[in-house]
Order: sequence, then C-alpha cells, then structure tokens
Amino acid sequence: MATEVYLVRHGETMFNQLNKVQGWCDSPLTVKGIDDLKRTATALAQVHFDNMYSSDLKRAIDTVHLMKDANQVSTIGKIRKLPEFREVFFGSFEGDDIDQTWDQIAQTAGIGHETNVQKIINRVGLREFRAATKKADPRHLAEDMPELDKRMVKAIATLQEITKNEKRVLLVSHGDFIKTLAIKYWNQSDGQHDIIFPDNGSVTRGILHSNGKFEIVDYNQKAIDL
Repeated sequence: MATEVYLVRHGETMFNQLNKVQGWCDSPLTVKGIDDLKRTATALAQVHFDNMYSSDLKRAIDTVHLMKDANQVSTIGKIRKLPEFREVFFGSFEGDDIDQTWDQIAQTAGIGHETNVQKIINRVGLREFRAATKKADPRHLAEDMPELDKRMVKAIATLQEITKNEKRVLLVSHGDFIKTLAIKYWNQSDGQHDIIFPDNGSVTRGILHSNGKFEIVDYNQKAIDL
C-alpha cells in the first residue's frame, strides 16, 4: 500500500527573523510564524490523515500540534518524533549570523566573498557547498552530502516502516532538509543543481511506495494553493 506524505515546513522562528543559522539549534515560533501556520492548518483542516509525525526539534513539534488541533476529520493520538527528519546540521555555525557564515563558506570553497547562498551553490554545486561548510567549521561537525544522504535514506526507511498501514500522513520537517529531499527524490530536479528554498508553512507532497521507493510529486505548495 502506498502512503501519501504531506511534508510541512515549520513556521517562521525567531532565528529566521534574526537571520541566524538554524539547524539542530532551536528558537521559538514568531507571531507571524504562527499566523502563517494557521492558514496552512485551515487549508488542511478537511484532509484526513491516519497519523501525524514531526522532527524532534521544538519548532517542528509546535507546528505539528497546531496542524493536529485544527484538523476536523482526523483522530490523531500521541505525536511520534523522528530525529531522522531534523534540519541539516551546521556544526559550529549554529546560531551565527547567516551572511557571515555564507561568506566564510564561500571563501573556503574558493570563490571569494559572497553572502548569497544561492549564488554560492550555483557556482560550486550543492555537494561542494556542503563539503566547504564542513571544512570551514572549526570542529568539522557540519553535515556534508554523504552524511546527509545517509540520513535521508534512513529517514525514508524509518517512515516506510512506521507508516506501512497508513494511507496518508502529515510530517513536519525543516526547510533545508525538505529541499535536499526534493533534490534527491523530485523528478523535476536533476539532482545536481539547487532548487527554490521552501517557504515556512509550505506543503511538499510525496508518495512512499510499498517497495520502498519515495518520490516527491508536489513541492513548496502554499496554503492558498492547497
């Protein structure tokens, strides 16, 4: 049995608003973030879900409970938290200024000063961007592509195991992780180049097939489009 997966990006957080690097570190949802999520929750209120899941980070947990409370046609019990669906880990850069971080990574990648992450990735490719992030990290803890790819495969395998009797589920995750999933599993991505970063509160829809294959079929859908 195939399982339809609604991947929701958490709402805007304080670190999003303050332009800080936010991977495994956490910060609370903003008022704007909550308001945006309420629009997504309203748009999904009449969609039946067999279950709801989230990353184990608080901004995702708060988001999934907002989705759960607004849904009028689903009976959801305790929310299971899945650490495999955490955001990408940025190591020592967690909580730092985003522009300064990207500039440091750009220099490590050998392209000079650049604070626009999209331009950096367009120049060197996503794999080299991740490698440069790990290299620039003084403790070399940031996830590179091999580590991230391994975690994505584990995440999909875990999801397949726990949803084998479920037709439709909602799962709250994070922008960079959802984007990286889409690069790997969306047929409109060539797997080499960057794609648009998903909006806070957006919905990306995937299909998890019984043979373990996962594919993204809709990406970064806003509440108005649902």
